[in-house]
Amino acid sequence: MDRNFILAIALSMLVFLAFDFFVFGPQRQAMQTQSAAEAEAKSLNSQDPDLSLGTPEELGLDRDAAVAKSVARVKIETPELTGSLNLTGARLDDLTLKNFKLTLDEDSPSLVLLNPALSENAFYLQSGIAVNAKAGNRAQWQLTQGDVLTPQSPITLSREEDGVMHDLKISVDDKFMFTYDYQLRNNTDAEIMVKPYALTRLEGFPDPTFIRGDKSKARYNDTFIMHEGPVGVTDGKMFREKFKKFVKKGKELSSAGIGGWVGLTNKNWLAAIIPPQDQSFTASIKNLGTTTAPVFGVQFQMDSQSLPAGQSFSFQSHIYAGTKYVETLRSYEAPADKGGLGIVDFDKATDWGNFFFLTRPIFNLLHFFAVMTGNYGVAILLLVLVLKALLFWFANKGYEMTAKMKKVQPELKALQDRNKDDKAKLQQEMMALYSKHKINPVAGCLPILIQMPIFFSLYKVLFITNELRHEGFLWIKDLSAPDPTSIFNLFGLLPFEPTALPVVGPFASIGILAISMGVAMWVQMKLNPPPTDPIQAQVFGLMPFIFVILFASFPAGLVLYWFWNTFLGVVQQYFIMKRNGVDVNLLENIKHSFQKKKPAANDNK
Repeated sequence: MDRNFILAIALSMLVFLAFDFFVFGPQRQAMQTQSAAEAEAKSLNSQDPDLSLGTPEELGLDRDAAVAKSVARVKIETPELTGSLNLTGARLDDLTLKNFKLTLDEDSPSLVLLNPALSENAFYLQSGIAVNAKAGNRAQWQLTQGDVLTPQSPITLSREEDGVMHDLKISVDDKFMFTYDYQLRNNTDAEIMVKPYALTRLEGFPDPTFIRGDKSKARYNDTFIMHEGPVGVTDGKMFREKFKKFVKKGKELSSAGIGGWVGLTNKNWLAAIIPPQDQSFTASIKNLGTTTAPVFGVQFQMDSQSLPAGQSFSFQSHIYAGTKYVETLRSYEAPADKGGLGIVDFDKATDWGNFFFLTRPIFNLLHFFAVMTGNYGVAILLLVLVLKALLFWFANKGYEMTAKMKKVQPELKALQDRNKDDKAKLQQEMMALYSKHKINPVAGCLPILIQMPIFFSLYKVLFITNELRHEGFLWIKDLSAPDPTSIFNLFGLLPFEPTALPVVGPFASIGILAISMGVAMWVQMKLNPPPTDPIQAQVFGLMPFIFVILFASFPAGLVLYWFWNTFLGVVQQYFIMKRNGVDVNLLENIKHSFQKKKPAANDNK
């Protein structure tokens, strides 16, 4: 029966892996692949005229060719960004995040965020003022001041249409925020209606290289651990939907209020349009394409206003196009007198999840320690120490109960031998024994039960934030990625990459951290009394090995946390048990684990 139980577990894992490889894998790949015919159809069927700027033969151009095809452009150069502004529509459609490398290689390319309308995966943002319901998204602007857009040198654009003069000043800070300052003058002899707006458009799902870094292996797929898709805030209320779920539902999202923003996001970046925070606006999110060739259209509109002849109208909006660093987003939430823009709940672009009351403070503490020490690995170690201190009372209670359980093991064993044929009486006498020694068996689970929400919250923090991305610690070069070492190639001594194996590849990266964590868990189990049921004992004995396999593919920062937390737990539990008078022969217990058990005297009868 024991062999069958273990075999069932092994077969279940094998079936799961095979099903993922042969069924889910091809399905994900099929969703990623788009034919040329679909690319043409989605532009022809789009409700947005900006996505039909050329003939069908021109659609899907190479990105560089699409940039070169523009009538005129202004170069953008900041400490974080490089690219250009399209003077057609004053559109941001060519932007690269200079310091956000796709991989750790020295020659790794930077993440390309925005693409022109005619290119594959077109992605752009723009802001404007509609006059008498005419938006002018494709209007041609003239550069009147400046030649390169930098944090030190804004540019000024102008155009005139139907007797209305449009002046636009565009500036950018040293991070990722663009400011559009409009001045519109009605030079006609009649009243006109003006309506400020801004929009962002994305053709298809995000480029998978944004998520995995290697386009040859990447395929886009919604993940359950974080939000990727349309997102916005109005009046302090958040509304959002994941990319694929939004397309599947086929419903428009809209919300109105004062204060907020709206945009598109994935794990790494945010493209957001931001109205004045003291005026009402309406935000909407639509699929302007089809279910097979989606076009994500996000926009906000302000209330229409009348502008008499000879009068002027001014309007300011902001566009954020860049990396989702938490502290950067929060800096824009600060009021103007403190150097911010007063953007309401801008850091909600980071998906803090339902455990936000844990994920936010965990990140804050982790970031504080990282700034203080200069290393996120050290910050994780310090974070564990703080959490251990906060949970000290609960851990003590749990370990004290474990110590009492260990102390009464001989009496418990005698009860089991005496009542092995009478389960009901055994349970009754066990309860009496627990009552006599004031033992609550469930209390021994307190440390684990309390830590699980914290563990999940830390996992989410490590997964959703970019701060730990490409941050190293000891031999680890990226705490947000799995441990690069593997026991299957002798930790790099053999010229062989085990993670490249089909099906089992993700589970073959069992590195130094995962093994250390498994050893710490195994040692901790030697401190605890073994389960009375032999099947349970075997399952518990397998747990460290199962956890090693599971944790091997987790971010190294998370495995570092679990190892350090378990190691400190072993030390804490050892001294608590000694203080409670338990004879802890840890080394002897470990030694016995490697000795072959002698058969009982009646085994051969």
